[in-house]
Amino acid sequence: MKYISTRGGMAPASYSEILLEGLATDGGLVVPETVPQLSSERIEAMRGLSYPELATEILSLYATDIPREDLAEMCAAAYRAESFVADEIVPLTPLDGQLSLVGLSEGPTLAFKDMAMQFLGQALEYVLARTDRTLNIIGATSGDTGSAAEYALRGKDGIAVFMLSPQGRMSDFQRAQMYSLTDENIHNIAIEGVFDDCQNLVKELSGDLDFKREHTLGTVNSINLGRISAQMVYYFWAWLRATDAVAEAERASSAVSFTVPSGNFGNILSGHLARAMGLPIRRLVLAANENNVLDEFFRTGIYAPRGSAETYLTSSPSMDISKASNIERFIFDVLGRDGDRLASAWAELAETGRIDLTAELGRLETEFGFQSGTSTHADRVATIRDIHATTGIIIDPHTADGVKVAREHLEDGVPMLVLETAKPEKFPEIVFEATGERLGMPEHLAELLDLPQHVTEMADDAAQLREFIAARAVRSTIVPSAP
Repeated sequence: MKYISTRGGMAPASYSEILLEGLATDGGLVVPETVPQLSSERIEAMRGLSYPELATEILSLYATDIPREDLAEMCAAAYRAESFVADEIVPLTPLDGQLSLVGLSEGPTLAFKDMAMQFLGQALEYVLARTDRTLNIIGATSGDTGSAAEYALRGKDGIAVFMLSPQGRMSDFQRAQMYSLTDENIHNIAIEGVFDDCQNLVKELSGDLDFKREHTLGTVNSINLGRISAQMVYYFWAWLRATDAVAEAERASSAVSFTVPSGNFGNILSGHLARAMGLPIRRLVLAANENNVLDEFFRTGIYAPRGSAETYLTSSPSMDISKASNIERFIFDVLGRDGDRLASAWAELAETGRIDLTAELGRLETEFGFQSGTSTHADRVATIRDIHATTGIIIDPHTADGVKVAREHLEDGVPMLVLETAKPEKFPEIVFEATGERLGMPEHLAELLDLPQHVTEMADDAAQLREFIAARAVRSTIVPSAP
């Protein structure tokens, strides 16, 4: 398996190479040269596997340059039971009727990002150790990516993490999880602005090839395809568990739909790739909050990112994103995986502030299975209240966005699986507003909010960020060659 750039200017590279690079060398995003195809028989043969075994099976199709036994060891370490809160790593919980919750927040930071980040931490350390290199991770977070990355990479040999977050735009819990870490290789930087400003800085520095090579920069945002590949695993797991009770002869034709709360389009992109591999997914339903650029795209065919001033601060803050990096990977597929057409679309975006794909609008649903919807603060409150009243379960606001939109896209006879985003304890204010219940901190994190916080506040200034990283980067004795 080799990997290419959406913009056509990168020589095919291996999985290990793209893990360390993140953004493609031509400024595009890395995608598989071809998508592996799985027969219904092969998928069915995975039914009895444990989660680490399933992860090994799926990831072995992408990480073909890593010996399978090494990959199995990494997956076993990433998904060991001791790192997860629940007895089952990814439990499925029925809510009402056809609706079920896919539990993805049982990891160390209580958010779905742990599911990919725990693997990525193992994989990065593995590749670096075998190439005698170091890596300086630069990332941007709107909430949960930062803590998941830092908890997965804290103390790892040869790795430093520079995590950008928007000042005042995360919950107290999210900030405490990140800023309370004292590991020498973890650097938190709070940027003036919104998540998109943080993401733009990451892209700017990643696109500066001289600076990137000198300081061996990499990423753990969802622009790193290693995360996307690891997230595919739980789509397969969820489909297998949702169809366990179906008669064996009928399983191959038993499609389910997924609803995914989405900000940067990474989580749902993993579902798109799983569907392309042959997993029986009928619909991929994107749930947006008030920053609903992606919902508008799937309804109209027009992709028009908004500026910082038009990006709302909402009660589902991890989705407060108006420029979704991973949409480039999907549009690449829509445009026939043609790098020239993709480059033209991005030139149109730079010139006009939008990409007009109205000619492809019908295909977004009929060929690719996408639908979408928007949820507001009032919707989140009402949904949290209703789910609690009818089931006794409390969900977080992002998952509530998913449930609200999922209910609008139910089809008779098709199970709808909503991907959970985080534990509700991370967002106690909206839970109290919706239910009147005050959630305490999980026992193992009881003192988190009282710990000293370590963070550097910084202007939205690439030069200042370069200087900060240059002074603190871990360095290798081997200088990587130019691409």
